[in-house]
Amino acid sequence: MDKSLIHTEHKHSHTNFIVGVTFFIAGLFFYIIAFFVSPVAAIILNVLATILAGYEVIFEGFIDTIKVSRARRRFNPSVHLLMTLGALGAIAIKEYSEAALLILIFAAAHFLEIYAQNKSKKEITGLIKLNPTKARLIKGDGTIEIVEVASLKIGDRLKVLNGDQVPTDGVILSGVTTIDQSSITGESIPVDKITGDEVYGATINGEGTFIMEVSKNSEDTVFAKILLLVEEAQTNISTTAVLIKRIEPIYVISVLIIAPLFFLFGTYIMNWAMSDSFYRTMVLLIGASPCALAVTDIPATLSAISNLAKRGVLFKGGNYLSNLSDLEAIAFDKTGTLTMGHPAVTNVYFAEALNNKDKQQLIDLTVAMEQQSNHPLSKAILENFQAQTKIDIPVTNTLGVGLSANFNGHQFMLGKPGVFDNVSDEILNIRTEYEEDGKTIIFFAEDNVVLMVIAVLDEEKPCAQPSIDYFKSKGIHTVLITGDTLRTGTAIGKKLGIDEVRAEVLPEQKAEIIQDLKQKYKIVAMVGDGVNDAPALVLADIGVAMGEGTDIAIDVSDVVLMKNDLSKIVYTHRLAKKLRRIVWENIIFAMSVVALLMIVNMFGLINMSWAVFVHEGSTVLVLLNGLRLLRKI
Repeated sequence: MDKSLIHTEHKHSHTNFIVGVTFFIAGLFFYIIAFFVSPVAAIILNVLATILAGYEVIFEGFIDTIKVSRARRRFNPSVHLLMTLGALGAIAIKEYSEAALLILIFAAAHFLEIYAQNKSKKEITGLIKLNPTKARLIKGDGTIEIVEVASLKIGDRLKVLNGDQVPTDGVILSGVTTIDQSSITGESIPVDKITGDEVYGATINGEGTFIMEVSKNSEDTVFAKILLLVEEAQTNISTTAVLIKRIEPIYVISVLIIAPLFFLFGTYIMNWAMSDSFYRTMVLLIGASPCALAVTDIPATLSAISNLAKRGVLFKGGNYLSNLSDLEAIAFDKTGTLTMGHPAVTNVYFAEALNNKDKQQLIDLTVAMEQQSNHPLSKAILENFQAQTKIDIPVTNTLGVGLSANFNGHQFMLGKPGVFDNVSDEILNIRTEYEEDGKTIIFFAEDNVVLMVIAVLDEEKPCAQPSIDYFKSKGIHTVLITGDTLRTGTAIGKKLGIDEVRAEVLPEQKAEIIQDLKQKYKIVAMVGDGVNDAPALVLADIGVAMGEGTDIAIDVSDVVLMKNDLSKIVYTHRLAKKLRRIVWENIIFAMSVVALLMIVNMFGLINMSWAVFVHEGSTVLVLLNGLRLLRKI
């Protein structure tokens, strides 16, 4: 479906919404008064009620039909056209009260549909109100000037006071504070920020005051990209909705063709009176109208997207959410996705011959040596060990080997196991035990005799195991993709119960793995951090970026988790399954009501008032069923 047409229709309805509701209330008033006046006055009041209440659905229906038909260069009737013909037909056979009732109930359902869509979009479009507009710019002479955020340039220095909204993305130059980042990450707990930390526009500063430097133009900020993503989510509807929108005009045209044939069939084949045939034809127009079918998908999908947005899960369109319910395989990047993203010391083993004094001296030496290293594992080791005695010694850093130093006439060395010759069985057994768990091993030796073993591991997140268990319970194939060694990857995969492990993978090979998975499974999702996983995220049927609000994640993925929390994916999949179930419930229910009305009308068992009540009641029930997805599951 043409997205521009969807947007135009939506905007047009909102422009006239207040006028339409005002006229509807006036029409309802006239309809009620008609019960208490003379028959002639009642006719006038019911006709007025039909015209006023039908302002939105009748005249706008004609306008939409003409506008869309011209745009597509073919007759493209609105559903409202059937209701309008039904009302005109009721007036033609002098059923003035039923004509008014038909339009009143249909208009009420129409306004409820607008309300339902607005409510489901509220949580998402409400983000626009959070968009900061002013900033405190620090000028060259140190004075402060209030300026428009749009005028800021990269490198500008800003002052952010306590309680201020952070104007744009940047880096703290000085100051300490806490910031409420819930508008970006969905995280309710404020985050501590110090010099050098990133801050995001539209977040709320706490009690501290800080100076920041602008790092991005206003159109490139995380918040700006979120707003762009939101706009895509509101116009990119699901495949089911596209199909319904596509067949809707065909269905209406079919009914318009069937209606006169039904009239002729009733009059000349069934020998009904002409007035009876015409009456039943009007009931057919009402009963066959696909009003309920038209709202089976979009309000429900927007409700689900709104539900997820409140929890920091942003979709680029309903189609991706709908596809997620058919998920058959899901691939995970390891670092930062399944694991914490930074190594930590998990085990320290000392040779049995060492006493406590010897052990502490090894710790003191380890701290002294690692403080002079920039190796990625040094930070993890220093965070784990606490020196009691400060030792100042020169350290030699040999690339690919490790650290070495002389102290009190002895040679000490920290490094990977392969560079040590004198290793006891005791130490070898410990090394084997740790490596089987996927841990990185570091030996500490005195005079080439290994006395201490340090095990380091990028530990899995607490939410990783339950998330993998969930997908496996649903029969979804799980895959771990990592650049780590096969032993490390296998150990983590085994620990988490992942079905398949692809280890020693280069970034450019991840996309090839996704392509391979797509040959075997219907719908494949890829979960990564959105940087080195970008090609795989793009190639997957559903790319899920766990980006903590990083702009690259928003750019390349179909779904963005504003917090790196795998449980959000589980929640999203459960909601996608519920959305699919509700949409099918709505479709089956809507078409069943149409079929029922057709059958009872054929046998003359229903009048126009009941046909209106049942038909429009089904539309209301379908809308309310879709709105259930706004609630937490």
